[in-house]
Amino acid sequence: MRIPAHSVCTAIRDDIVSGLFERGSRLTEEQLARRYGVSRVPVREALRTLESEGFVTTRRHVGACVAEPTEQEAADLLEVRLLLEPLGAARAAQRRTEAHLKVLRGLVRLGQERARRGQGEDLRALGAWFHETLAQASGSPALTSLLTQLRHKIAWMYVVEQPSHPVESWAEHGAIVDAVARGDGERARALTTLHTERTVVVYRLRRPDRGRDQGREREKVRASQHAVNIASARH
Repeated sequence: MRIPAHSVCTAIRDDIVSGLFERGSRLTEEQLARRYGVSRVPVREALRTLESEGFVTTRRHVGACVAEPTEQEAADLLEVRLLLEPLGAARAAQRRTEAHLKVLRGLVRLGQERARRGQGEDLRALGAWFHETLAQASGSPALTSLLTQLRHKIAWMYVVEQPSHPVESWAEHGAIVDAVARGDGERARALTTLHTERTVVVYRLRRPDRGRDQGREREKVRASQHAVNIASARH
């Protein structure tokens, strides 16, 4: 059975973001095909996609390598996020469905509960899930795709530390959902802008020589995401 290129692309991207493939390291089609148990054709397609996303670069006489973003490029990502996430929230206020609202409200309830209990690892996964759902509620595939790419890149370039006041942070999430539910686009935009500006302080730039630590941290987040999915399925 032929494994689609987008599945291979996701696997390679996850391994880059986790730090398994360190910045600047070479990515050969043969190596990747063997790792993921596929032919070289989907690997070649995946590398082209990842190059367009900025995770991979092609060097003369070397071939595909993991990109090495500068500190300025990393800072620019946070600035773009400050512009796009409020736009997504404003759009969500006009285009959200009842299914979106149900998921968002459920995430806020879980987040507030975990925040009171001090379960930080769960909060990271829930926060990512919240913002992904909010983006999807915008009803704009292009905007959702851009925000998804931003989240992947920010996770690659930054360590996200636990907010000092998680209960207040999740109260802000709840206020955003309330505005979205009322169809108040301007308030949803303003609240998301304020929330995003406050959360920027918890991002700490990763250093290229910390690849192994990145991998361990990412695996913890993946494990907590799995636990959160199970817990939410029970509710």
